[in-house]
Amino acid sequence: MSMLKDGRTVQSAMYVPLLHRCVEASDRGGLRTARALHGHMAKTGTVADMFVATSLVNVYMRCGASRDARSLFDEMPEKNVVTWTALITGHTLNSEAVLALEVFVEMLELGRYPSHYTLGGMLNACSAARRIDLGQQVHGYSVKYGADTITSMGNSLCRMYCKAGDLESGLRAFKGTPDKNVITWTTMISSCAEDENYLELGLGLFLDMLEGGVMPNEFTLTSVMSLCGARLDMSLGRQVQAFCYKVGCEANLPVKNSTMYLYLRKGETDEAMRLFEEMDSSSIITWNAMISGYAQIMDSAKDDLHARSRGFQALKLFRDLVRSELKPDLFTFSSILSVCSAMMALEQGEQIHANTIKTGCLSDVVVNSALVNMYNKCGCIECATKAFVEMPTRTPVTWTSMISGYSQHGRSRDAIQLFEDMILSGARPNEITFVSLLSACSYAGLVEEAERYFDMMRNEYHIEPLVDHYGCMVDMFVRLGRLDDAFSFIKRTGFEPNEAIWSSLVAGCRSHGNMELAFYAADRLLELKPKVIETYVLLLNMYVSTGRWRDVARVRKLAKHEDVGVLRDRSWIAIRDKVYFFRADDMTHPQATELYQLLENLLEKAKAVGYEPYQNAPELLSDSKEGYDDKPAAAAGSLIKHHSERLAVALGLLKTPPGATVRVTKNITMCRDCHSSIKYFSLLANREIVVRDSKRLHKFKDGRCSCGDFGGALLL
Repeated sequence: MSMLKDGRTVQSAMYVPLLHRCVEASDRGGLRTARALHGHMAKTGTVADMFVATSLVNVYMRCGASRDARSLFDEMPEKNVVTWTALITGHTLNSEAVLALEVFVEMLELGRYPSHYTLGGMLNACSAARRIDLGQQVHGYSVKYGADTITSMGNSLCRMYCKAGDLESGLRAFKGTPDKNVITWTTMISSCAEDENYLELGLGLFLDMLEGGVMPNEFTLTSVMSLCGARLDMSLGRQVQAFCYKVGCEANLPVKNSTMYLYLRKGETDEAMRLFEEMDSSSIITWNAMISGYAQIMDSAKDDLHARSRGFQALKLFRDLVRSELKPDLFTFSSILSVCSAMMALEQGEQIHANTIKTGCLSDVVVNSALVNMYNKCGCIECATKAFVEMPTRTPVTWTSMISGYSQHGRSRDAIQLFEDMILSGARPNEITFVSLLSACSYAGLVEEAERYFDMMRNEYHIEPLVDHYGCMVDMFVRLGRLDDAFSFIKRTGFEPNEAIWSSLVAGCRSHGNMELAFYAADRLLELKPKVIETYVLLLNMYVSTGRWRDVARVRKLAKHEDVGVLRDRSWIAIRDKVYFFRADDMTHPQATELYQLLENLLEKAKAVGYEPYQNAPELLSDSKEGYDDKPAAAAGSLIKHHSERLAVALGLLKTPPGATVRVTKNITMCRDCHSSIKYFSLLANREIVVRDSKRLHKFKDGRCSCGDFGGALLL
């Protein structure tokens, strides 16, 4: 400005550093300044200078003004390969990959030859547009002109193939790059960290990198720590952590995040929390790593108490995040909603729903899908339907979640209608969609519909049936008492039933009184050496009730040999932000006397209106018994009365307002007697009672269950 005031001439080369300053200040009025400089350049005629004009095209693109860039590009009398490259890379930078591809085609049609920088930009555009076919053509072009061996080209090729999920092609491009730099190595290692089939390769590449004398940077070490986390290799993770200290990367935030996440995945929550609390500064990624880490290790917890403890820790972290200066993002909401789903924490889920509306994240399809799933898992199908209907866009995952929700809530016709709507919308169902659909048909006993959709899956969508699909079909026949059809379906399709399917057959045959088939299915089940404790209890109940004591001894011996542990009956209920935990025959609650009295009163009233107690066999593998001795235990009649879910339901009826829904989570399958009695409780108390056990959700209302009592025939 001083030069202009003094009337001195401004050389064209002086505009370039000024334009670069515009890029640096792009979020502080840089675009406005660039346009002002453009006006001055036009006035002085400097805009005709190709070098300066190309710089201006680049600046417009980096400031997000792609239309201004294209307009200037079209007005330029001369363009070189740098100009074309600036336009192509700029469109890709502004998420306009298709326009970048069109510019490249235009460039070739005009007889211009791209440089390896242009080709690298094109590969990035192909990756962003998910046009791997065009990327392969660009690859071929680069091979033709010998550009594929250039390091930057090798990096772009490796990145494109790996992002497309073709790690084998990415690896070939990696090996074909003679002069690998830290970016080359990091690209391949980070891609291996994202695919569980290539974890060992990723660690091997890291060792090769060190042996080759290439010093890793913080991005490399973050990826390597992620590899350790995926392998749950704490020993190696500590070695990498020590290496980070050695090279001075230990304070780098991404490195600390991945280290902290590794400790969480291994269940070392105290160490992870120590790292978290010692951080001088943190990002939303740090908080997300902690929350999602706690969410993921809920499934690997050694017992249900530890799982719920980790869930509560995730909720506490989310609360602290909301109170901090940072704001939760899409990933935060999807992670914390999954925690609410697992814990059936409806109140917290509703608060988080309100937070998504407040922050504007509700429009995201991933958050919306997590919200639908949360309401489904909490037994609130009306809220799930409302969230689904209000979604601006839907993915196959969302459709599948809603179909599954209708199925779990006993609304099979709604599930089928929604599947038909999904087809009409153009969404393509996947194998999980068909599992949910066939489950809906199974719960409602819709044989014709199930067979039609099973054939549709194979013939129209070319999806080969998995064991879950076969399981739904077998389960449907068993529920209807068509046992011969179930066995003939197994024989006709030729698939090998797994533990769950044979268990279903045992329970179904026993329920329908066909003990010959029940014993046959039990023998096939024992050949698999079951790993689930409930399977052994199912078999023991059957053998004890029929007096087959040799088989009882055989089952108990196998259970001891397989070290399946004991059956731990646990239930939880949340009332006013406080969680109450119950075991079978639990007397630890301060209001235990009132609970037991309420249960006795309800059971007596239930008997008066038709309830008949189901006398189960002794619970030989429950945690109230010790050892595996061969003597028949005494009948557990009193224990049956006071299973954990009954106590939790009783507390809910006692401490929640009249008319409020009672929601209980149970760690194992409900027994038939509890299932039957809670139906009557819902009628007598005029309450909706939701119990989610290890297999499905039961919604009791007016003396009926959402499973239509088909589920009752398959309980322990």
